[in-house]
Amino acid sequence: MKSDIINIDNQGKGFAEALEQTEKAAEFRALSRKETLQLRLCTEEMLSLARSVTGEMKADFWLESEGKCFSLHLSTETVMDKEKRKNLIASASSHKNEAAAGFLGRLRDAFEAAMLSEASTDIPDEAMDDMVNRSIELPEWDAYEQSILRKAADSVKISIRGGLVDMTVAKHFE
Repeated sequence: MKSDIINIDNQGKGFAEALEQTEKAAEFRALSRKETLQLRLCTEEMLSLARSVTGEMKADFWLESEGKCFSLHLSTETVMDKEKRKNLIASASSHKNEAAAGFLGRLRDAFEAAMLSEASTDIPDEAMDDMVNRSIELPEWDAYEQSILRKAADSVKISIRGGLVDMTVAKHFE
């Protein structure tokens, strides 16, 4: 079974619909209340992780199931930089880019990684004029969603090709 594709953005539109689709799929597959909550947690953390790492988000979410085996899918485009790429790949169970399969895939992946820029933290001069003698600290990503998702899911796969990010979270119930 494949669910409807839900469009999600960083203002939270589509988030509730994604959770609703998750619960409908769990009901359709006759999951227990505890299993339904675990699947819902995977969905919540997957969406939060994507939003935390990529920032701006316009994504497609859907889930597939066969028996009590579920695959949650998220596909989004982002302006990729080295920090985002590192955080996304660190979120994967294998700590590898799934799109880098085979010789040409690994070659393309290495080339794309080499071409990425550093994350920009430059503040425009106009803004600096207003902030004289103020220390500015940019908050660091705490990887909370990453750790919860990796504990709740059976596997997390991240595929990065250019600015296109595909995330697949697998959860199997017995």
